[in-house]
Amino acid sequence: MAVTIKDVAKKAGVSPSTVSRVLSNHPRISAETSRKVKLIMDQLGYHPNIMAKSLVSKTTNSICIMLPKSAEELFSNFFFMELIRGIVTQAGRLGYDVLISSGANEKEEVENVSRLINGRRVDGVILLYSRQNDPVIDFLHNGGHPFVVIGRSEKYPDILSVDNDNIQASYDATKHLIALGHERIGFVSGPPELVVSKDRMKGYQDALRDSGLECRPEWIVEGEFLQDSGYRAMSFFMNLPDRPTALVTIDDVVAFGVLRGLHELKYKVPEDLCLVSFNNIPLSELSTPPLSSIDIGIYNMGYTASQVLIQAVQGSKDKVYPKRQIIPHRLIVRDSSMYSVPKK
Repeated sequence: MAVTIKDVAKKAGVSPSTVSRVLSNHPRISAETSRKVKLIMDQLGYHPNIMAKSLVSKTTNSICIMLPKSAEELFSNFFFMELIRGIVTQAGRLGYDVLISSGANEKEEVENVSRLINGRRVDGVILLYSRQNDPVIDFLHNGGHPFVVIGRSEKYPDILSVDNDNIQASYDATKHLIALGHERIGFVSGPPELVVSKDRMKGYQDALRDSGLECRPEWIVEGEFLQDSGYRAMSFFMNLPDRPTALVTIDDVVAFGVLRGLHELKYKVPEDLCLVSFNNIPLSELSTPPLSSIDIGIYNMGYTASQVLIQAVQGSKDKVYPKRQIIPHRLIVRDSSMYSVPKK
């Protein structure tokens, strides 16, 4: 016979309602009582009936991660894996399961989110991306559903979001190259519809302008967050009559493509081209040469997004987080940008 909540309550010497509060992480239950009840649950092999609990509480104790459209981009970029690791870790600690969803296009994304939210399969959603005009954000915001954006929304600046100061981070990366004496600095950007691409482009342009340097359109290439984007950019950049001597790339994976392209063209990094990128994924330290990169605290971004969303779902008043969480960044300087331009 299955162990019931009454069996747990009787052995623990508490009421069934106390056991229910322990299961829902109620703030009024002391840590000592919670530990005692959970120990009895383990001893008796008790597993709560999630479906029954959901019917009573009208919650699912599940959240959804909404992936970007491109599966190729997702599974070839460590950024998303580390982000998801942070989300899942904190969600698990708070007693929440994580469901992952995506869509082949924006219409399908909205349909999938609507089905999960309105079908009471999840309590809230974390979007791993931020587009300038996003119907998924429109649906969640207009419907009053709990959600958090990794990034920021220009249309809804007051929504819950977890982000870096990408303008300042890109500014810092560009100024690092300027401090080395570079005056011809290029930029390999991401998809223009993404807010992160726009912000990092602005930081790059602001740094050049503030230093009195020229920002040429031919020194900017837009692409995807894929190695091939960086690889293709090299064929273009290195054939320019007045090519850049340094590059800022929007993502480490893109920078790996840059390194591959330069190697095939017989150019050396940093002697022929200095390079700074973003995300500081573990492989950036192992590349040849090791890659200078802006560490944006990927795991911390996911962990924080999960915590903020679950707080919003629970309506907790114990901790009040700012609606916009900014994760600090720092430049990690490695061999790819350790070369100063000889003074004239």
